[in-house]
Amino acid sequence: MTVPTIREVRAFVVRGGGGDYHDQTGTHWIDDHIATPMSRYPAYRESRRTFGINVLGTLVVEVEASDGTVGFAVTTGGEPAAWIVENHLARFIEGAKVTDIELMWDQMYRSTLFYGRKGLVVNTISGVDLALWDLLAKWRKEPVFHLLGGAVRDELQFYATGARPDLAKEMGFIGGKMALHHGPAEGEEGLNKNLQILADMRDKVGPDFWLMQDCWMALDVNYATRFATEAWHEMGLKWIEEALPPDDYWGYAELKRDVPKGMLVTTGEHEATRWGFKMLLEMECCDIIQPDVGWCGGITELIKISALADAKGALVVPHGSSVYSYHFVITRHNSPFAEFLMMHPVPDQVVPMFTPLLLDEPVPVNGRLKLPETPGFGVRLNPECKLHRPYTH
Repeated sequence: MTVPTIREVRAFVVRGGGGDYHDQTGTHWIDDHIATPMSRYPAYRESRRTFGINVLGTLVVEVEASDGTVGFAVTTGGEPAAWIVENHLARFIEGAKVTDIELMWDQMYRSTLFYGRKGLVVNTISGVDLALWDLLAKWRKEPVFHLLGGAVRDELQFYATGARPDLAKEMGFIGGKMALHHGPAEGEEGLNKNLQILADMRDKVGPDFWLMQDCWMALDVNYATRFATEAWHEMGLKWIEEALPPDDYWGYAELKRDVPKGMLVTTGEHEATRWGFKMLLEMECCDIIQPDVGWCGGITELIKISALADAKGALVVPHGSSVYSYHFVITRHNSPFAEFLMMHPVPDQVVPMFTPLLLDEPVPVNGRLKLPETPGFGVRLNPECKLHRPYTH
């Protein structure tokens, strides 16, 4: 069989939902007084949009093979990421065999070290990498999870991230994770409000349903330890997530040592590459790592990250990212469940995470999902969403 080469890579930008799921309008739970690293400033406390969480927008990467097969993927990054794809990364993609994913990843990463390593650049590489996996699987006419070794379980089970774990329980999810609303700058009053919100939710869901708290890099070690201790003893909090800035490995190690025995510390949503996760694992910063496959380096890098975690006995529960993480989680024994991000504004309905950008995006029913055997990641771009290609090469 003749292996096709890649004829062209194209980068598009789209606004409103999609890969940048924070790019919402109107009232939405994901933007309702959530504690952030900017919560110390009153002007940026009520809404994450005030400090620019949605400024980038969605990046859509398409890769077209010489036989006409097209793969695509979505992530965050918007116009800056599109520039990087078109003006820098394209040279490593076009002309390569569709099977040479490892080679292309290595060249993209090494060529951007002088201005990349993490953040926007690795987000961009992740988007290209996911598009390449979609292309390869479509050329082979099989789903991505077949290429990753095949499913190790019949279906995925999910916990839900949103403002209403009580509704998530009714929908069949195994647990519910809420965003923390008040940061250290809001003092004792804010801390007490956080604990009261958690206590009220525990009353609603009963004693056995998982409750988790997402702190989105907003806390310091002392605050996080105090909150975790009180939340564990009084409300049975299962884990505290991303309590500290992502580069504070020493703080995470201290937090993990000091939280009550039995409580889990999780992080990694904003970490990237095998080297970043190696720090988290070797310094014993957490019990569960949560790489976002659209930000950490793509599936090519997530394979290596997961292997490191498996050797350390740590679980890998990727952050959100819909089908891009589902196809990975279903193939790994150390990923026993997955996250579902509730993107309905309330949220009292299960809607596709990347709505309205993707079509055929599967959603869990009663908290569970059997992945379809559709080639690639099994999704299509919605033609009603206007794509803009700001740069060409």
